Amino acid sequence: MIVDWSATSLSAAIRDKQVSCVEVMTAYLDRIERLNPSVNALVALRPRASLIADAAAADRAERQGWMHGFPFAVKDLADAAGLPTSAGFFRDPPPATADSLHVERIRAAGAIIIGKTNVPEFGLGSHTYNNVFGTTLNAYDQTRTAGGSSGGAAVAVALRMLPVADGSDFMGSLRNPPGWNNVLGLRPSVGRVPSLADEVFVAQSGVEGPIARTSADLALLLQTMSGYDPRAPLSLPADPALTDLQEINGRKVAWLGDLGGYLPMEPEVLRVTGAALQSFADLGITVTTLDGVPGFDSADLWPAWLTLRHWLTGSFDDPSLLPKLKPEIVYEVNGAAGLSGSDVLAASIRRSALYQAFRKLFETYDYAVLPTAQVMPFDATLHWPARIGDVEMTSYHRWMEVSTLATLINAPALAMPAGFSHDGLPIGLQVIGRNHDDRSLLSLAAAWERQTDWVRRVPPPLV
Repeated sequence: MIVDWSATSLSAAIRDKQVSCVEVMTAYLDRIERLNPSVNALVALRPRASLIADAAAADRAERQGWMHGFPFAVKDLADAAGLPTSAGFFRDPPPATADSLHVERIRAAGAIIIGKTNVPEFGLGSHTYNNVFGTTLNAYDQTRTAGGSSGGAAVAVALRMLPVADGSDFMGSLRNPPGWNNVLGLRPSVGRVPSLADEVFVAQSGVEGPIARTSADLALLLQTMSGYDPRAPLSLPADPALTDLQEINGRKVAWLGDLGGYLPMEPEVLRVTGAALQSFADLGITVTTLDGVPGFDSADLWPAWLTLRHWLTGSFDDPSLLPKLKPEIVYEVNGAAGLSGSDVLAASIRRSALYQAFRKLFETYDYAVLPTAQVMPFDATLHWPARIGDVEMTSYHRWMEVSTLATLINAPALAMPAGFSHDGLPIGLQVIGRNHDDRSLLSLAAAWERQTDWVRRVPPPLV
């Protein structure tokens, strides 16, 4: 089936005229019509007739790039010209007049924008639900959460409703949804994929990145999205070597697990991810278990994170909207209200200490590895897990503290499948690499894909 092809194979088939863009679009739209009502991953879809017409035009046109004729849906936090950006909150926003920068690049590579992928309200919380479109459900069990905020994107890729997808990541949104839907995700180094905003210097924690079913697709989409733009002064130059694989035999992994018991985790998470470590050994990679990041007190992690999270997400221009908002953003707004400049500086000093500790760790190890989440996919009717074992979660995102490390140090982090629970639910490994060394993570993803068969395990038929 066309929808089962990797994006790389699909690109070659369109290029060689083995299949037409109309045939591709028809196959994907048929798939979406059949499966999307069960999971609610794709929203704001354009009319079928318009999309078929766009595909026919692509068949007549010169090839634009490797994504020529691809159906593509944009995460509903980013703008796509002609489509509304609801951010999971606005019910009837006007259509965007221009593309976000990474969407502009994806469109220039030949993709046909078909709609949006669902998100939590304003992207907050690793559970994709909102009052505009509803809840996105897990590709492997439609009673469970898909994760977030890139939940719609991960589910759409897992269920072959999209060849690849864009996502974004502040607190694990390119790691947790891929981990819970058995696909690949990459939080790139800060600056690798530039974005445009009114403020271009401070907001370094949120990044855009790719979601895919194969390592080659992941690398190609990252390469498409990345590269310097003068409007984004912290953006990095394009790296033409991103898709060139490196030898990973002989490298070293620091398994951080639950940070020596600091992070509460469900036993099944540790069982599945711990068993997956054997695949590193099979690849010739040495694994050493550490009880935390040497030289950093794990007790400083949450205070540093919470202050910076409040500061960067808790500003809200219209207080009259607060009664209409989900509790997640109200929590951040209230937290930001009590912050002083000294609080932010103290948190940044803790963050800097974490970076220096990781810099020292990377003198010995090539990768630091943890689970993508502290729990398995939870009941989709819940807002978030209230407890992990005997430990009460003090906020809507405390159960995702495992994802804060890579964000705080601006490092790239790869999410790759680790296996399945006894009841068939996926979980992933997040692999943190050295700053700006995205290529090394892509090389590891390729080796992992060859060594394991997790990414080839297709979701069961939808109920």
